[in-house]
Amino acid sequence: MTILISAVIQLRGVDLVVMIRPVLSDLWPQYGLTIFTPRLELRLPREEELAALAHLAGKGVHRADERPFLTPWTDGGPEDRARSVLQGHWSQLAGWSVAAWQLGLGVFHHGQPLGVVTLRARDFLVVREVTTSSWLGIEHQGKGYGTEARVGLLTLAFDHLDARVARTEVFQDNHASQGVSRKLGYEHDGVSVDARGDEALVSDRLRLTRQKWTQQNRHSVRVDGMTACRPMFGL
Repeated sequence: MTILISAVIQLRGVDLVVMIRPVLSDLWPQYGLTIFTPRLELRLPREEELAALAHLAGKGVHRADERPFLTPWTDGGPEDRARSVLQGHWSQLAGWSVAAWQLGLGVFHHGQPLGVVTLRARDFLVVREVTTSSWLGIEHQGKGYGTEARVGLLTLAFDHLDARVARTEVFQDNHASQGVSRKLGYEHDGVSVDARGDEALVSDRLRLTRQKWTQQNRHSVRVDGMTACRPMFGL
């Protein structure tokens, strides 16, 4: 069912009724938020784009003989992985609050979905710290897209949300992600240990401060639609 809203405008003394089709971003302004990097767009995916991203994850985000993430991407079949992407996306939207939010943005190159980057925070207005995570379809890795998308996400965090610190956690043998973080100025901030079945996995905690961020030479990034989103972040 299509819902239309009517508005009355006056043209040369005559009242005209104009039908206005509301858009999703009127109710959920994060849908109007878009981050533009030289090659990429980062934004909330629409329905068909979300399905395409889920299908991409179903095809794999790393080699079968690797385990660079705590998320068990190689467990189950392609449909299981695809459905987990859908569930994660819907859960983030449904659970949004100023006190605890997760912004999972699709990464697009000329409209083609490449993966997802996520910015999350808890008690952000007090601690001013965010955490980032990401995945790319395996065929899109090794082309610099991950670094470029991370820069876009960090631009939103530091330059538009006024974050003081960005954090990430990376397995010690995930050399690709470690390299991206070090390249962007992250510094070692201890370790964390997680259980994967009967196995204890050690991750490096990495920390990027606003001071280190401002010292980086970065490519140009544009963020559109942030003004309407500010109340959703409590700003």
